[in-house]
Amino acid sequence: MSMPYYVSPEQLMQDKAEYAKKGIAKGRSVIAMEYQDGVLFVADNPSTSLFKVSEIYDNIAFSGAGKYSEFEHLRKAGIQHADLKGFMYSREDVTARSLANGYSQTLGTIFSQEMKPFEVEILLAQVGEQPGENEFFRIVFDGTIFHERSFVAIGGRSEALLAALQQGAGDQLLDIKSALKHCVNALKTVSEQDVAPNGLEVALLDRLRPGRKFRRLSQDDFSSLLS
Repeated sequence: MSMPYYVSPEQLMQDKAEYAKKGIAKGRSVIAMEYQDGVLFVADNPSTSLFKVSEIYDNIAFSGAGKYSEFEHLRKAGIQHADLKGFMYSREDVTARSLANGYSQTLGTIFSQEMKPFEVEILLAQVGEQPGENEFFRIVFDGTIFHERSFVAIGGRSEALLAALQQGAGDQLLDIKSALKHCVNALKTVSEQDVAPNGLEVALLDRLRPGRKFRRLSQDDFSSLLS
């Protein structure tokens, strides 16, 4: 009679973490960065039909790296949660922090209880009423939350991107044109292939915009900003 196969809980969790990290490492990168009038998102995304960056509420944006179907599922759940909370209580009660806590619980439960963890890393950004009041939350596959400052990168080359973004980052917030060029140059630094404007997805949380702050830039818009 064969003995039952035993794996220690520590080894099981380690294997799950390695599995998730490998999936995320294949994912294309996303950068979020403060600029003078809000938050800029630049995603390495050659698809014209599948978005990596989306509005989740009036002044909050969501982006994901890793397995598209999994972070898309999380995005939709977040929108439903935000809409319901805003309707039942107040729109001011919907914050990136509260959404990040919800995502943390969801991903933590999946990681600990399901056989296969989600191969995702997600990012929430909320634009503040004043410069310096923006908030960034990065949530990884096991539910761990990181509260980030100024700029953040997720996806396969996030560490190299952060190092590239750190170079030349001064104390002053950049204007939109300079911030976009800085992000694109960082992507070029870490990419093994040419970074073309038609392979990028660019969006803003624009503080100066009345009502809903999220705005997606067309290719013409950001090509003219880069020129």
